Amino acid sequence: MKRWNGWGDDSINVGLPEDGIRFLKEITGEPTPPEKATRDITYEEALRLVGPSRLEGMPGVDTSAEARLWHARGQSLPDWLSLRQGIGLDFPDAVAFPESEEDVRRLLTLAAEKNAVVMIYGGGTSVVGHINRPKGDRAVLVLDLSRMNRLLHFDPVSRLARFQAGVAGPDVERQLAPHGMMLGHFPQSYEYSTLGGWVAARSSGQQSLYYGRIEDQFAGGRVITADAEINLPLHPASAAGPDLRQVLLGSEGRMGVITEVTVRARPIPEAEEFHGVFFPDWKRAEAFARAAVQNRLPLSMMRLSSARETFVTLSLAGHASLIKWMERYLALRGVGEGKCLLIVGFTGTKAHVSHTKKITMHLASKYNGVSLGQKLGSAWKKNRFRGPYMRNSLWEMGWAVDTLETAVPWDKVTDGVSRIEEALQKAAMDEAGERLLVYTHLSHLYGSGSAIYTTYVFRAQATPEKTLQLWKRMKDAASRAIVEMGGTISHQHGVGRDHSPYLPAEKGEVGMKWLESMIKTADPKGLFDTGNLTQR
Repeated sequence: MKRWNGWGDDSINVGLPEDGIRFLKEITGEPTPPEKATRDITYEEALRLVGPSRLEGMPGVDTSAEARLWHARGQSLPDWLSLRQGIGLDFPDAVAFPESEEDVRRLLTLAAEKNAVVMIYGGGTSVVGHINRPKGDRAVLVLDLSRMNRLLHFDPVSRLARFQAGVAGPDVERQLAPHGMMLGHFPQSYEYSTLGGWVAARSSGQQSLYYGRIEDQFAGGRVITADAEINLPLHPASAAGPDLRQVLLGSEGRMGVITEVTVRARPIPEAEEFHGVFFPDWKRAEAFARAAVQNRLPLSMMRLSSARETFVTLSLAGHASLIKWMERYLALRGVGEGKCLLIVGFTGTKAHVSHTKKITMHLASKYNGVSLGQKLGSAWKKNRFRGPYMRNSLWEMGWAVDTLETAVPWDKVTDGVSRIEEALQKAAMDEAGERLLVYTHLSHLYGSGSAIYTTYVFRAQATPEKTLQLWKRMKDAASRAIVEMGGTISHQHGVGRDHSPYLPAEKGEVGMKWLESMIKTADPKGLFDTGNLTQR
């Protein structure tokens, strides 16, 4: 069963080995578990916080305390503090579970009659505040699209698959598999996030070098707005003015309900391998990664960890004797302290994988890269969706975890990593005298630049209010560092409420007016005025 106040299946627990716990304490200091500070609220206590619904009596909706609690928050750190400790926890007034476009149209009509705001709910995995109740006095109706989860049609000639938008990642692949096809969109939230949510947040999967980002996979679909229906045609390409598909991508539920999504499927690959390659230092590791992507090596993914993240990964991995043996071998090959780990993926036919692997390793050797084969890569693949589960166990020990990401041109990558990490560290020390464990990897690589993905771990404070204040200080400092160096405020997670103050720095005054105008045209009466994407 899915956790109501944390990440993922409540039967899955991912903890740290004892060596990892000692390492974390050395960096941050001894944490205070929540039960010894401010106790986490129970499910029953959370239910008692749910007040009366302003949509009681609306036909076809669920106003129970259970439904409203389960749809109250997402997975951002403020969401965790709300659900775990009850601060700022508020609730929608009703939840509906449409199964068809007819249901969606009926529910939008009812919401308009009640002057309610409609919030669209996919998998509830947002980490940037998409799901929080909007400000103001209007009632809130949540549309949970999880029952709109079917493959409606597959065209084997064009390789186009038309889905209802509420289908979750595993069900996308399960329904394509009998056709010998797959989509290959694997964000870390893959187990729970939905196809419509990927489009709405302009998502990127871990193997986007091969399968493409969601904008590459999105061929068209259907949207129901406050007073209209829009069909986005399946043209392979078009020069007929601005592409409306690009307007919908990243719209974050502000323009209407995405009810159908047609995607470009691909054959299930014959072979796939993931390998671990170590480089002596960041300079050579980054130079290899840039050369590989700019030379268009046909890889399916590269994930390049900084020296700090590599050290953390090995320190938290357990298997101390095996790690020591590996480090002795690497040292003999000239790869010692300061080493950086690259996980590289090869996907396609057996011949393609074999050929690509050969030319990739030849290039890596020019930068003194040392391949350790598939063991590390296979371990990464096995655990690729389990990382967020560690947030649960770390919280119970007294640590909070958050991530942030951006993308910058190659000439700003190295400096960008330093500036983001330094901004977080300084803000934590200035605000609360706290030391962070902070580390970074390059998650998605392009010919002109790269995405930077930073994780930071810090001790929960004596009260949830102080923890939230510390997070706000760190989030603002890192976000300002990002916009000041010209990075995007979001590469793959969307804008939501958390990033909206920094969006004007990227779009500019005129760009924000264009965006607001498009939203106003699609939703003139503010039916979808959740506060996402633009500032309220």
